Amino acid sequence: MGIEKKWNVKEQGNPVIVRQLAQELGIDQILANLLVQRGIDSFAKAREFFRPDLSMLHDPFLMKDMEKAVKRLDEAIKHKERLFIYGDYDVDGTTAVSLVYSFFRQFTKEIEYYIPDRYDEGYGVSYKGIDCAKAHGCSLIITLDCGIKAIEKVRYAASLGIDVIICDHHLPDSELPPAVAVLDPKREDDTYPFDDLSGCGVGFKLVQAYSASHGIQFEQIASLLDLLVVSIASDLVSVTGENRVLAYFGLKQLNENPRKGLMSIIKLSGLEKHRITIDEIVFKIGPRINAAGRMESGRTAVDMLTARDEDDAREIGEAINEHNNDRKKIDREITREAIEMVRDNPEYSEKKATIVYNPSWHKGVLGIVASRLVEAYYKPTIVMTKSNGFITGSARSVAGFDLYASIESCADLLENFGGHMYAAGLTIKEENFEKFCHRFEEDVAAKISNIDLTPIVTIDSYLDFNQITPKFFRLLKQFQPFGPGNQSPVFITENVYDNGNGRKVGMTDADDGSRRPEPKHLKLELIQEDEPYHHVSAIAFNLAEHFDHMHAGNPVDICYSIAENYYRGIANIQLRVKDIKDKELF
Repeated sequence: MGIEKKWNVKEQGNPVIVRQLAQELGIDQILANLLVQRGIDSFAKAREFFRPDLSMLHDPFLMKDMEKAVKRLDEAIKHKERLFIYGDYDVDGTTAVSLVYSFFRQFTKEIEYYIPDRYDEGYGVSYKGIDCAKAHGCSLIITLDCGIKAIEKVRYAASLGIDVIICDHHLPDSELPPAVAVLDPKREDDTYPFDDLSGCGVGFKLVQAYSASHGIQFEQIASLLDLLVVSIASDLVSVTGENRVLAYFGLKQLNENPRKGLMSIIKLSGLEKHRITIDEIVFKIGPRINAAGRMESGRTAVDMLTARDEDDAREIGEAINEHNNDRKKIDREITREAIEMVRDNPEYSEKKATIVYNPSWHKGVLGIVASRLVEAYYKPTIVMTKSNGFITGSARSVAGFDLYASIESCADLLENFGGHMYAAGLTIKEENFEKFCHRFEEDVAAKISNIDLTPIVTIDSYLDFNQITPKFFRLLKQFQPFGPGNQSPVFITENVYDNGNGRKVGMTDADDGSRRPEPKHLKLELIQEDEPYHHVSAIAFNLAEHFDHMHAGNPVDICYSIAENYYRGIANIQLRVKDIKDKELF
């Protein structure tokens, strides 16, 4: 049996406001309540929510140092200096480099891009990268999705006669790098109205500012928004405020006229006949782009995303797709080994955190494996391997627990670390490994509560199946784009039965690492008590353990979101079941 989840039903909105909003908008009270729960309690706010407009984007010059950055770029392009566009190897970094490079190559031929090697250089700005910029005769580096802590690296660049513009969205230290301009809405001294842009989003604001100062209409940079929405979805930044507007128009661009590189990934993901949403980016497009940096080089992803030729884009896309297939095999095998390690060692059950280490594990999939272990055991987790003489790892947290703070408490034992509350990376000398494990566990144990260690499903409302009408779903879709801060609504329906056609589906891993048919998920046709003729299709991932109970005719309560399922290009309403609570038939 999996870990039992706690169901937490949100407080319902003020009934007077809900009724009034429902009347003003001409929608039912369930939908009006969803809006009020999101702080949308007036007709004006609802209009802004349902009708995002590009006029809602903030003036990029409100960001600290933006004028300095544009001025330095002007000088560089005017004097034909060589630009070096430098970004991280993940989706946010590679989309950011692709966006900024694609824009500025229109104005100068003196431009290069660079993605550090995950294994040789690691995260962030590297001395090797700066040396490469010098070797290529570059006098201005633009960092994207990295650089906010690269104080010594920026000084080193300056010693070589290279200026740096930093575009980052990670939390800075008290001292900023001595760069020409530091663009980061999380700077303490920055009053920019929205501080949760992705790294690619900060790069886009630089492009927007440059365009505004040169009389370039926004329509001419709108084609870049397909890259930006891929970064917003993949980096799990909030889909609220300015990000909601950017994601809304980014999805429009991605669905109607994506660049050749993204089109190749869309086709390889089987999404060409779908209406692509944030979910499709998170689960299908993003992982394929990420696979380039995990398995080979993030530069390959930029090559694809900036390709002007359709054949080139398709060829690179196919290679990246193969990397993704390799990544899946490796991460399945390492996940199996890591779960066995925890399962077979009773000491882990006593601990509040999970740390697993194997020097032979592939560095590129550690974060994925850490996420899988959190799903399995629901504890803050670090998965580690050996690389370049150090022990290095990726960490993932549980909801509500600041993993980064616990890692930071061990900073004196670490060579390098970075990240945020829920995800982080770290590097450590082998001789400090045991001390780190002990101290990290102590810090987590002192701070974490039993509530933190219980997975919670947050539920918006109760719902009966007869309320899931085509009109209801059509209006619900207008709540998109979904994501952090505006999650797809979750509903409870009680006393639900399988109509007799439910079955187990899915594949799992055999002991030899191969794939074999094994019941893992449930494909269901559900009916609600007293409504035997109202069938609703549902998919329940990783919940096959409930099959026998349901197949015997027993009722269950389910919580779920409502989505579209595409089959042969035709879309149908499907429930995505998040959890099932068995009930006995009396």
